[in-house]
Amino acid sequence: MNDNPGPDHAAGRARPGRKRSEDSRRAILAAAFQIFTEAGYAGLTVEGIAARAGCGKQTIYRWWKTKADVLFDALAQKSELHIPLTDTGTYEGDLRAFLTATFALGDTPQVRDMLCALMAEAQIDPEFGERFRTAFLQRRRDALGVVLGRARARGEPGPVPGLSTSTITDIVFGTLWYRVLATREPLDQALVEELLAVLAPSRD
Repeated sequence: MNDNPGPDHAAGRARPGRKRSEDSRRAILAAAFQIFTEAGYAGLTVEGIAARAGCGKQTIYRWWKTKADVLFDALAQKSELHIPLTDTGTYEGDLRAFLTATFALGDTPQVRDMLCALMAEAQIDPEFGERFRTAFLQRRRDALGVVLGRARARGEPGPVPGLSTSTITDIVFGTLWYRVLATREPLDQALVEELLAVLAPSRD
């Protein structure tokens, strides 16, 4: 029997370490989401996240600066999982799929409360606010930009002439944030259809 480990064995030793790190990261994000759902933002602490995730505080601080950073990373991951950039073959279909998935996620009570808490924290802590804008808000804007860019690549007429990508994005996310932060009105399918009437009007 050959007890000398070959290169395949050595490579196999390296993978578990990476897997453990990824498992820890996922456990931390899941713990942050769970604790927020149970106790709100005030009840969310790094100590509590570490205890729930089964890791040390130093592990969390190695990857995130504050509890708010952990929470928005958890939200970002959820957004990426639940808002696929579906290619339906048309601009209207792609935009409908994006808006429907985005608003359905944003209309869940936990996510609404999380968005409110993170936006409030972004006003209090300028450094976190900058990270929140670049690492979360901009990523969602870029995702919608993919939908708009795809329409242009197909040569479709796309949205209303004269509206820039930035303005279209402001309309979509401005509507979402106004309802989340101010009116608390639903982000429902009726709203999706109203936005489509503005941003993807029929040209028949």
